[in-house]
Formats: sequence, C-alpha cells, structure tokens
Amino acid sequence: MTMKLYIPFAMIALFGSISIAQGQEHNAMPCMEGMDMPGCTPAKTPSNTQSKQQPQGAAQHEEHQEHSMPGMQHQHPPAQTSSPQSGQSSHATMTLQEPENPEHKTGSSLPAPELLKEVAARPPMNLDDFIKLADANNPTIKEAGAFVRRSQEKARQAGLYPNPTVGYQGEQIRGGSYGGGEQGAFVQQTIVLGGKLGLRRDIHAQESRSEQIGVQEQTYRVHADIQQAFFDALTAQETVRLRQQLLGIALDAVETVHQLANVGQADAPDILQTEVESEQAKVDYTVAQRHYLETFRVLSALAGKGELPVSPLQGELEKTPDLNAEQMTESVVSESPTVKRAQQEIVVAQARLKDAKREAIPDLQLKAGEQYNFERIDGSPNKATGPQSFASAGVNIPLWNRNQGNVQAAKADIERAEQSLRREQLSLRQHSAPLAQSYESARFEADRYKTQLIPRAERAYQLYLNKYQNMAQAYPQVLVSQRTLFQLRVSYVKALREVWRNAIALQNYTLSGGLQAPVSSDTPSTTINLPNATGAQE
Repeated sequence: MTMKLYIPFAMIALFGSISIAQGQEHNAMPCMEGMDMPGCTPAKTPSNTQSKQQPQGAAQHEEHQEHSMPGMQHQHPPAQTSSPQSGQSSHATMTLQEPENPEHKTGSSLPAPELLKEVAARPPMNLDDFIKLADANNPTIKEAGAFVRRSQEKARQAGLYPNPTVGYQGEQIRGGSYGGGEQGAFVQQTIVLGGKLGLRRDIHAQESRSEQIGVQEQTYRVHADIQQAFFDALTAQETVRLRQQLLGIALDAVETVHQLANVGQADAPDILQTEVESEQAKVDYTVAQRHYLETFRVLSALAGKGELPVSPLQGELEKTPDLNAEQMTESVVSESPTVKRAQQEIVVAQARLKDAKREAIPDLQLKAGEQYNFERIDGSPNKATGPQSFASAGVNIPLWNRNQGNVQAAKADIERAEQSLRREQLSLRQHSAPLAQSYESARFEADRYKTQLIPRAERAYQLYLNKYQNMAQAYPQVLVSQRTLFQLRVSYVKALREVWRNAIALQNYTLSGGLQAPVSSDTPSTTINLPNATGAQE
C-alpha cells in the first residue's frame, strides 16, 4: 500500500524517534527498501541491524543536549529532536532540486548562524548577580546619593554664623600746624535673632530627608528595570531553545522528504514546501538569537556594566510570584516611596513657611572700637586728648518689608505639595489597578496553558501519531497537531513573561526608569549664606 505525503510543516524526524521510543514496532508497517520513514520498521538486514539499534532522533537529541546553553532547560519534556549543530553539517550540502527535473535547482541550503556558540561556554548568571552589579555600578543610584550629601552640606552652610568685620576708622582728620583728628580700629558683628539660622538649617535638613527617600525610590526604579530586563532575556533564551528544537526537526524533515522522493512517495511540491519550512525555521532561530543578544545588552546596561560579556542566564521562569493583586494595589498607594517623598515635600514646605515668618525679625548690628584723638587740649601744642572708645548698636525696623510676600508664597507651596501628594496617590492607583488585572489574566492564561492546553495537545499528537502508524490517519494531520503543540509552548512562555512583568511592576510600586536622571527636591544653587552676605540667604 502506498501513501502520498504532503509536508506542510518540517517536523517529520520527531515522529520517527518518538514512535521508536514508545516501543510500538509491532504496529508499524515495514519500511520500503532504500528509505527510512517515520512510523515504519526497517527491514532487518546485516547492514542496518547495528545502525538502527538507537533511534536517529534520540541520538541527535543527546548531541543537542551537549550543545544547549546552560539555563535553557525547561520543565516540560522537550520533543526528541536533533540539534541544529549536528543536523546542519549533513544538510548543508544537500542539493535542492526537483526529482522530476534534476537540472532545475531551487537554491542552496546554508546553515543557520550559531551566534551563541561562544556564549554557551561561559558560566551562567542569575538575577542576584545583576542586582549586585546595579547597586554598585548604576550611575543614577550614585547620583541620587550625591543629592543627599549636597542637601546635608547646604544645611550645615545655612546654619553658619555671620563673620565679624574688622576695620580702620578715622574721623576729623586734618593736617597742617594744628594736627588732630580721630583714628583707630573697630570690630563689627551681626547678631542673628529669632532663631533664623536654625530654621534655615532645618529647611535643608528636611530636604535631605526627602533626598534619602529619593535614593530609595531610585533603587526601586533600577531594581524594577533589572528584573524586567532579566526575565525578558530569560524568555528570549527559552525561545532560542524552542526555535532550536524546531530547526532540528525541520532539517530532518528535509532529509526525510528527499528519501521519500527517491522511492516515489514525494514529488517537487513536497520537497519545496519542506525546504521553505526549513529556511523559515533558520530565520526564526537566527532572529531568536539576535533577540537574546539584544535583551542581554539592555540588561547589562541597566546594571551599569555595558561591556559585560553575553552569558547564559539561570532562572526559574515558571516559578512566578503568588500575589494578592488587590492588596498589592493598596500597598502601592500607601507604601510607595513616591508617596512618602510627596509627604516629605509637605514637611519641607512647612519648614519654609516657618522660616519665612521669622525672617521679618531684624538682626542686631553691633559695632565697637578704640581710637586715638589727636585734638589738642586748650590749644596746647604738646598735649592731645588721647585714647578713647566708641560703640554702636542698631536694628532694621520692619516697617515696609515684613517678608509678607515670601510668607504667602510659602503657604501656596504647602498647598501645592498637598495637591501633589493627592495627585501621586491617584496616579499610582491609576497605574496599579490595570496591572493587577493584567497580572491575574496572565496568570490564568499561563495556568491554562500548563494544565489544560499543552497536556491535551501532547495527547492529541500522540493519538494522531498512533493512528498514522496504524495507517488510520493521514500524515498531514499529525503535522498539524505537532505544530499546534509547539505554538502552545511558545504562547505559554509568553504568558509567563507577562505574569513576571506585571508582578515585578506591582512589587516595585510601578516604578521604572533605571537610567533616567533622578529628580532632586532641593534647588541646584550652592550659593546659600555666602560669607560676605552678613547671614542673609541669597
């Protein structure tokens, strides 16, 4: 009995290896002379008895395991496939031509580039490795720390007492035969009243506390981006593994369909369609490798080590966080560093208002000195008045300028800070509520793929394969069922990635921007309370 095979998808080699591994040789039909075919039993001849002791697909799968990247192992049992490295060497020189027209060549069979060949030899890295690198090397965390030190130093500067003034003073100086005049030295000091220095210092001390919260906020931003990038790269690595499996299957399918053509069981359309699927698998495999390189570079840049060599990743993609999404939403709104910083900004504004009210209190200006009076006594040419002292004290009268404008501005700043807090809370709720729903949806989807869809697809494939081996089912349906199985596995990996992305966003208070410049609560000015400003703020 002959059977015409149409090959819509290049996965033939997989079925032969699984069918042999299942020990169903008693149900398989004998292979036609001169060819190996999925589901058939080779004739026992001296030439093939020894060579067929181990299934070809299983042997190639063992070789594939030796070349696999560390960290790419998946908990689902992988299909028994050949590796691209082993398969390409035997298929690269295959002549692509039509059996009915041997002179008509349709193209060449070039192997897919192995972009991760050197990567597989490096030790794998896990998430903690990248978190430690980011804490030590990400520039934005250090930049936020510099803001803290700047505010602390400005607080110290704002509380420094005004410098005294020392000088020369001369009055009624004149020359000639009469002589005379008053000449001497003085010391002048401004006495800051009303505790204004302490209030000025407190403004910057409160800003320093806000900057410390900013360091925590920036750390969450960096860690969130690191975690997102790590699981994106881990997903890309798993996709490379799946594409590698599909490529091995596609390459074996090309060889099998050529064997079928040799015995008249496949014609030019079968060969061309299988070759198209093989070339598409090479493209997909190459794109998957490029995507992994891209995601790893993003990850290393966020860690502050952009020159880090590309390495395999080690992580548990399927071990997703178990969160109560609704509670996480409330936690984000109440405990986010963004909210805490907005609350601290109200404290800073209140400190500014308190200082503005005290700035109307005048400072006391004291001046004292000693001088010599050269004026002659009773017209005596030889007897001068002699040494004498002087002193003065004064204050500004807050008659017109009572700092009333700055007081009202500080009150408006408090109102602005309160509304900013409310805005941040609403914004966090706006972003976290959809994330919670997306997390639940992705988790439900991933669970259904793992427990319902993939097991059913695996069982359907096995049943179709058994029917084909018993000649009760057409071979294209077996291919369709296998294609469905692999598509579901790829979709399962994408669903896991979405679970991680939403969970990471919730756990890090929806913060992101690990390489964006942190925002400072303080003004960038470093000219506060200059030494020649008599204690006044500039």
